[in-house]
Amino acid sequence: MAAKALLVLSLSLLILLNNFSSLSLANADDDEDLSFLEDEEEDAVPSSDPDPHHYDGEDEHRDFENYDDLEEEASNSGDHDSSYSIPAVDEKDVVVLKDSNFSEFIDKNRYVMVEFYAPWCGHCQSLAPEYAAAATELKGEVVLAKVDATEETVLAQKYEIQGFPTVFFFVEGVHRDYPGPRSKDGIVNWVKKKTGPGIYNLTTVEEAEQILTAESTVVLGFLDSLVGLQADELAAASRLEDDVSFYQTTSPEVAKLLHIDPQVKCPALVLLKEEAEKISHFDGQFTKSAIAQFVKENKLPLVTTFTREAAPAIFENPIKMQLLLFATSNDSENLLPAFQAAAKGFKGKLIFVYVEMDNEDYGIQVSEYFGVSGDAPKVVAYTGNDDSRKFVLDGDLTLQSIKSFAEDFLEDKLKPFYKSDPIPETNDGDVKVVVGNNFDEIVLDESKDVLLEIYAPWCGHCQALEPIYNKLGKHLRSIDSLVIAKMDGVTNEHPRAKADGFPTLLFFPAGNKSFEPITVDTDRSVVAFYKFLKKHASIPFKLQKPAGTQKPKDSEGSETQRSSNEDVKDEL
Repeated sequence: MAAKALLVLSLSLLILLNNFSSLSLANADDDEDLSFLEDEEEDAVPSSDPDPHHYDGEDEHRDFENYDDLEEEASNSGDHDSSYSIPAVDEKDVVVLKDSNFSEFIDKNRYVMVEFYAPWCGHCQSLAPEYAAAATELKGEVVLAKVDATEETVLAQKYEIQGFPTVFFFVEGVHRDYPGPRSKDGIVNWVKKKTGPGIYNLTTVEEAEQILTAESTVVLGFLDSLVGLQADELAAASRLEDDVSFYQTTSPEVAKLLHIDPQVKCPALVLLKEEAEKISHFDGQFTKSAIAQFVKENKLPLVTTFTREAAPAIFENPIKMQLLLFATSNDSENLLPAFQAAAKGFKGKLIFVYVEMDNEDYGIQVSEYFGVSGDAPKVVAYTGNDDSRKFVLDGDLTLQSIKSFAEDFLEDKLKPFYKSDPIPETNDGDVKVVVGNNFDEIVLDESKDVLLEIYAPWCGHCQALEPIYNKLGKHLRSIDSLVIAKMDGVTNEHPRAKADGFPTLLFFPAGNKSFEPITVDTDRSVVAFYKFLKKHASIPFKLQKPAGTQKPKDSEGSETQRSSNEDVKDEL
């Protein structure tokens, strides 16, 4: 019993001593003299923008990050000019909503379209007359309303408004994004499709001929009856598609005109396009989900030319994997036929996209995102925005090489491609330069603790941070186990360097490079960075104070002591 009590007492003393030792070390760190760092300190840069709803034209620049959401990119690229005078627009039928009446109004009206806007936003100003005209045409059916998000900040935060204009469509209080065109006709057609029957009857050949002349993409169901289970399934599928018109008929003559064999057993379904592949026949179960899936997979042409208008159809398609042909307008005439022929064998598996490299509106930016430079044509495979892996086809672009490349892509046999600037010939600065091709060598070196800044040259916050980051590198240059590094996140990529905006600061501890890096969330000052590194570094380090910063303790100190202070730098 006495032995047991003695053991408990010993363990208690050991724990007490350990806690005391840890507390002493912590206090030592807290008492560390960092005055020489603070003396050189510029104003610290906040770790994040203090106003999350501030839209700075420079810092909100987007170069098609993750190759998605072009509408949001366009929305945030307008000039912010608070002195801009909005042209007069007749908005008599547009309802102004505020936080005080928003919920009550939404509850009282079955269908409400709401635009969240900012008065200074150029895209909002362009939308205003179109939106007002649509409100007048839809009056009595659907209410169009608007909210000034710069004034109604509570509502803007509630609905997580990130760019302007943001347009929602409310049905019985439940909202969804409006993805349609920003024109009067586009808004009206989209709304009527969402609130109307969704499907239209064709009874005569004359009506069918008009449809074929007027519309670019049409779905026709050949049914036994225009009412009943089959018609209900077709109508339900139509409401899932915003940009395709659905029709139904029981007329054999109409069916024949629209390329359905009138002798076929009903129900039958066909999708018609004004493209090289004009006709797609449905052969699945006649259900809402199967029909909608068929339409999504077949509504695009064999090769979709990338434009801002076509982008939503590409990005929202259930097929995420893409094959992209990058070529100038002069080269496309020779290359597109082979690319189109290859696409026929991969329907429902891959989306084939043509990017006109020399198109200033979108081609240059998309090419930069994929790391495609120069004028030489190139084919790139892309897994989609979720993991954003890219693969490049080496060699000549022939029908057979494109088909083989696509097959290897589907079977995951390709090696990913990552953008990289050239490796610097010399890299002996205080802050090491990291590019895609030397990332493993520098950042993933298990013997080093590495702090990495991922920046963009155009980013204002990055520019403000640069002198502070350079001073940190200068002070820590002598620490062999520690590397202060930076990488241009626009022109370089690496699977371990995920940037959540610019600048992103990541810390890779020595001996733990297989784990995810630590995101640096602290004030952006030399002292704050130093304290972060002292806390998280796997290899302890001791920073020495420059000899010139020593303050004599005694004005009557001996010459020997002064000499010692000059020869031996005091450790912090």
